[in-house]
Amino acid sequence: MQLTEEHEQLRNTVSKFIEAEINPHVDEWEKAEQFPAHEVFAKLGELGLLGVKYDPECGGLGLDFSYSMVMAEALGEVGCGGVPMAIGVQTDMCTPALNRFGSDELKKEWLAPSIAGELVGCIGVSEAGGGSDVAAIKTTATVDGDDYVINGSKMWITNGLQADWCCLLANTGEGAVHKNKSLIIVPLDSKGVERQKIHKIGMHSSDTAQLFFDNVRVPRRNLVGQEGMGFTMQMLQFQEERLWCAASTLVTLDRLIDLTIEYTRERKAFGKSILDNQAVHFRLSELRTEVEALRSLTWRAIEDYVNGKDATKLASMAKLKCGRLNREVADSCLQYWGGMGFTADNPVSRAYRDGRLASIGGGADEVMLGIICKLEGTLPAGS
Repeated sequence: MQLTEEHEQLRNTVSKFIEAEINPHVDEWEKAEQFPAHEVFAKLGELGLLGVKYDPECGGLGLDFSYSMVMAEALGEVGCGGVPMAIGVQTDMCTPALNRFGSDELKKEWLAPSIAGELVGCIGVSEAGGGSDVAAIKTTATVDGDDYVINGSKMWITNGLQADWCCLLANTGEGAVHKNKSLIIVPLDSKGVERQKIHKIGMHSSDTAQLFFDNVRVPRRNLVGQEGMGFTMQMLQFQEERLWCAASTLVTLDRLIDLTIEYTRERKAFGKSILDNQAVHFRLSELRTEVEALRSLTWRAIEDYVNGKDATKLASMAKLKCGRLNREVADSCLQYWGGMGFTADNPVSRAYRDGRLASIGGGADEVMLGIICKLEGTLPAGS
């Protein structure tokens, strides 16, 4: 895809923001296992960075999806994975369905202030017994007069401790599991909502919660789009999430390779630098080639998506490959750092921990493989 001067201007704006407002605080936020989402999002909102692809009537910049992906790619400059992921949830995971299918009233109440950075959102799909298997969710929303009454729980909710609202997927009827679900905007200060912090091996600066809903009442007007269409809308929303995941990985992987080249050039063993060993510089060259291949795949998928083509297969491939490369690049680079790579505050060890999530969240590798197989026509008969 051919990027324009306007794309690069946006990239520079994001880079300057990261340098001034995020990276100086990353170590502090990692130790605290939370970053000040409302404070950071307010500053992002002032620059228009939370609504790059959304309508100016809602406070967005009105640019196409490729600009949002330039921002995702630039977020790879952040010195951790947690803060970019939290931003990505706001821009490309909890808001796409609301923007595309929500009523004008809902967009005014929830989307516009989220774009402005006044509200923090989250997406409520995964449950303790149903992560990648979206059809298996058990949370219910039953009609009672003008309200939905919600019962159940959600797991692994990024921004969950600080979020003001949740785009919740719940069962609103009986029947086929792909046709009985709806997306509902749930204010998280509602009576009956409880939050519990989840401690993780990585992504420390991103607060993650389990949400519990005990007879939580929300107005039926908080329904996004049509009742029973939630599964379909969530699958569409997943495409943007998966492309965001792939795009946001690229600069991070390049940064890990750059840091490792610099370190191995300076580190000496047996009379020469580590980088002088053919096994090392060959491997780093191979990894760089893999990252460039992922970059090409990702931007091809983005271009198709922008042009209205079905990007499901390419997006799934990019998501699969980014998860695999997050693991492969971080593991290989960590090895060349030796004992320093095993220290907790090393940038490569942090990426090793943070990047592992990419093969799980937003659809596990095995789910991506299943989608690709289905679209390739290689699944066994009856599958």
